Amino acid sequence: MSKSLLIKDARVIDSKNDIDASGSILIKDGKIASISIGHPISYNKEETMVIDASPYIVTPGLVDLHVHLREPGFEHKETIQTGTYAAIRGGFTAVCPMANTNPVNDNATVTSFMIRKAIQEGYCYLFPVGAITKGQNGLELAEMALMREAGAVAFSDDGKPVMNSLVMRRALEYSKYLDVPIISHAEDDNLSDGGLINEGHVSSELGIKGIPSASEEVMIARDLALARLTGGRLHIAHVSTKWSVELIRRAKVEGINVTAETCPHYFTLSEQEALGYNTLAKVNPPLRTEEDMLAIKEGLRDGTIDVIATDHAPHHKDEKLLEFDKAPFGISGFDTALSLSLNLVREGLLTYKELFKKLSSMPASIIKIKGGSINIGDEANLIIIDTEKKYILTEEVMYSKGKNTPFLNRELQGKVVYTIFKERIYHESS
Repeated sequence: MSKSLLIKDARVIDSKNDIDASGSILIKDGKIASISIGHPISYNKEETMVIDASPYIVTPGLVDLHVHLREPGFEHKETIQTGTYAAIRGGFTAVCPMANTNPVNDNATVTSFMIRKAIQEGYCYLFPVGAITKGQNGLELAEMALMREAGAVAFSDDGKPVMNSLVMRRALEYSKYLDVPIISHAEDDNLSDGGLINEGHVSSELGIKGIPSASEEVMIARDLALARLTGGRLHIAHVSTKWSVELIRRAKVEGINVTAETCPHYFTLSEQEALGYNTLAKVNPPLRTEEDMLAIKEGLRDGTIDVIATDHAPHHKDEKLLEFDKAPFGISGFDTALSLSLNLVREGLLTYKELFKKLSSMPASIIKIKGGSINIGDEANLIIIDTEKKYILTEEVMYSKGKNTPFLNRELQGKVVYTIFKERIYHESS
């Protein structure tokens, strides 16, 4: 950014500072120099690039608590370079990659590698999530303190549950000492037992073994009990069922230290997407029923669910072309998350301030990083959104290596037209 930059006459939305008003933002040397709400801003016309943002929303860059960047070990699916580029183009200026890499991020060496790689080749901030247990085997705690010192912001065996309740208890006890959340992949392996989609009418129709809702719910109930016992910081990943929402709602009323996330596919799609053996709709936890979808939306509306995360899970195209039982779980999410989440505002479930709190300021608060607000002197990590922009999602317009999404060839609405990050400007047409 050689010149100063003025974002002029935008609708400025900052949930942390309770702002939703017309205004302008002046950026100098990559930092926010001035914010003017409701009246013009003075600037040097010779030295300032101006973006007329009068039709658009400007808001802090989004923060994704739950992504899979695949590196190290699975670079044919995604890399830190390609994944962070897809993230920045989708509006995310900070991402938290899960530990299920190869080798597993269960030690400070892998944690440091990921951070270094992001500094060298990445396009946005990267905050690693370390494994709870060594090798994600669920038996012995990993080097949590050393990983925390190296830069890990949370711990999770995501992709696998921690079945041993004593190990999960110890992790939650450590979470208090390290001041980090323990992110629960809530799944009872014994109940899932090789299931592929939601257990119900669709699984019966297709003749496919299902995963019951109880597989998620019993583990959430256990982890909530352990959080109550320990006072540890618990975060529930990818909530997908009605009863899960109710369990978390009750726990919050009781004062248990818990936060929760869901993903756009859980409030947009149902198990019907799997009809025709559609591997693009194969995700874990699985897409659930219409009733579950409505409960997820209500959980977002009433604040039970704090965060919207992508669970970005890219795969090579050939892997999703395998038979249904052999195709991997996962949906690529960076390219669609904002468009799908904006539907919650269109449906009257959330205001823009409430939505961007779940996409930006709340996830930043949970992992205790800077972000999610617009303040003079801060780095100008901002996105400018055209909420009316309609487009067809094709493989050609996706930035991630992983094109595995059930939203392919559908019309979506709402797009990031500019991302400003560390003095760099990314424009939709560039």
